[in-house]
Amino acid sequence: MLLREIIHIIESVAPRSAQEEWDNSGMQIGDTERDIQSVLLTTDVTESVVGEAMERGCQLIVSHHPLLFHGLKQVCGQTAQARIVEKAIRNNIAIYSAHTNLDSVEGGINTRLAEKLGLTDIRLLDPESGLGAIGKLPKVVPYPDFIGQIRAILNCTYVRYTRPAKEQIQTVALCGGSGAEFIETAIEQGADVYLTADCKYHEFQDADGRIGVIDIDHWISERHAREIFAGILAPLGVKTYISNNDKTPIQVWQEQKN
Repeated sequence: MLLREIIHIIESVAPRSAQEEWDNSGMQIGDTERDIQSVLLTTDVTESVVGEAMERGCQLIVSHHPLLFHGLKQVCGQTAQARIVEKAIRNNIAIYSAHTNLDSVEGGINTRLAEKLGLTDIRLLDPESGLGAIGKLPKVVPYPDFIGQIRAILNCTYVRYTRPAKEQIQTVALCGGSGAEFIETAIEQGADVYLTADCKYHEFQDADGRIGVIDIDHWISERHAREIFAGILAPLGVKTYISNNDKTPIQVWQEQKN
């Protein structure tokens, strides 16, 4: 199957027109007229992911986070980004990304995250941007119990959180990735808690006691993009692999038990 045909299928679900202005979804590297037989699916494009694509014989990497956000002035191996570009080009591996356009569509990042947490009556959190989701748990639960559920369901390496406005919660808002900008929207929409990633100190401070902000690893909040890509590509007859080398770069120190 030609790469442009694969792109057409992906963009029929997550059109590039739906991405944020600052984003760079779409082709990163490669020839859209080349034949594709196998695809490696990943959240991030790293050197080890490109190496895995080479080992598996994949002609295409489909990622959630774009490899290229800003202008690349030199390709001489001095930065990880430059080495990835050089390695992909030398080994004839194409790279395509679907980022905020996959976040904002129905069945995309936020809808899937809400479903994983068992929410019902799911709707957009911020209709203007199309980002985020809000829904209800099947029943009211204690706030600490819900934090424990998040950690177990998503296999979180860490969870940071604020004090909630109330200890019994049911309405949950969320935004995969960096979504602190929607904390106030979550409050306005009547959410008891708001799940996202990459919150800063003063954002925690402003929300403390007003809404339970739950902050998890950015990669963990969006890694199910790979599952979404696999579902989109399943009918096409190309082989797909979820990368074994796609991992969060954040390490959490834990004291060793004797």
